[in-house]
Amino acid sequence: QVQLVESGGGLVQPGGSLRLSCAASGSFFSINAMGWYRQAPGKERELVATIAFGGNTNYADSVKGRFTISRDNAKNTVYLQMNSLKPEDTAVYYCNADIRLSNIYYYTGYWGQGTQVTVSS
Repeated sequence: QVQLVESGGGLVQPGGSLRLSCAASGSFFSINAMGWYRQAPGKERELVATIAFGGNTNYADSVKGRFTISRDNAKNTVYLQMNSLKPEDTAVYYCNADIRLSNIYYYTGYWGQGTQVTVSS
């Protein structure tokens, strides 16, 4: 069974920083793209950033220049460094990964349980 376990959320003041981590565990063949999404109260889930296996990245316009996504393929882990945080960054942040269970399966998207990030003074 594949699990994505996030950590690193919390309460931070505007202008502060947080680093989220998400580790994939369980039995699987390979991981392709990994990413972070977020969902604020009353809003739809939105893409924050994604990173391909080879390191190519993609960011939402709202976080460009403030957030950095990275990954450690040896540890099956993706990170999100969030700097210059704003109140509008407040949301539950979800990790996503495209995982292939074996070489006869296609990649399937998996989600973590989410971690709360609150930016407030």
